[in-house]
Amino acid sequence: MGYHWNWSILFQPEPGGTGTYLHFLLGGLVWTLATALSAWVIALAVGSVVGTLRTTANPWVVRAGNFYVEIFRNIPLIVQMFLWFFVFPELLPVKWGDAIKQITPPWGSYYTAVLCLGVFTSVRVAEQVRAGIQSLPRGQRMAATAMGLTQAQAYRFVILPQAFRIILPPLTSEFMNIIKNSSVAYTIGLAELTGRSRAMQEFSFQPFEAFAAATTLYLITNVVVVLGMRWLERRVRVPGLIAVEAGGH
Repeated sequence: MGYHWNWSILFQPEPGGTGTYLHFLLGGLVWTLATALSAWVIALAVGSVVGTLRTTANPWVVRAGNFYVEIFRNIPLIVQMFLWFFVFPELLPVKWGDAIKQITPPWGSYYTAVLCLGVFTSVRVAEQVRAGIQSLPRGQRMAATAMGLTQAQAYRFVILPQAFRIILPPLTSEFMNIIKNSSVAYTIGLAELTGRSRAMQEFSFQPFEAFAAATTLYLITNVVVVLGMRWLERRVRVPGLIAVEAGGH
């Protein structure tokens, strides 16, 4: 007996009373975007600092940055998600751990997912920032020093502005990855887009329609991200610093 397709299921009421199944999935998309954007703020801030420190002349600072990157880069995302959610509260003082465990759902899962995704992605951003800085000619740093700039000023006004322009394409990929990786958060109870599509297929027994709709929403979101980042690349491109490629990313 063949599968019975029923696309109208998307416009039928879902059992939770929040509206149709389509509204149910769109609510999951909102959680996905909220998680991804918050985690991206952490990833970009921490990754930028760690990546920059790994290019300094202080060997101990470089080793500390390398240690941070190797620890979080070599542990699978889903394992880190479970560690942050189940193990981390147990390592804290009892009062702090109990307070974390008593956070009203879904906020407990949301905060954990944001922290986990932010840290996990920050090591990838750190690698890209380090590579972007090291790709610049040594003369840039030497010219900044000759002008009387301190090391901090050289990074702020000369090195980092150019490095971030160079690494915009890989940063675009990381932003898309963090949106997709947020789907792992359903394993700790966050009802984001993937979690809601699974719930929809369990309620409606229409798995293909549920996951096809979720896939479409992911595709639309990532296309918007790509178009937005391409526009940003054109706005901040320094002539002669980045070659213009006909094929985009």
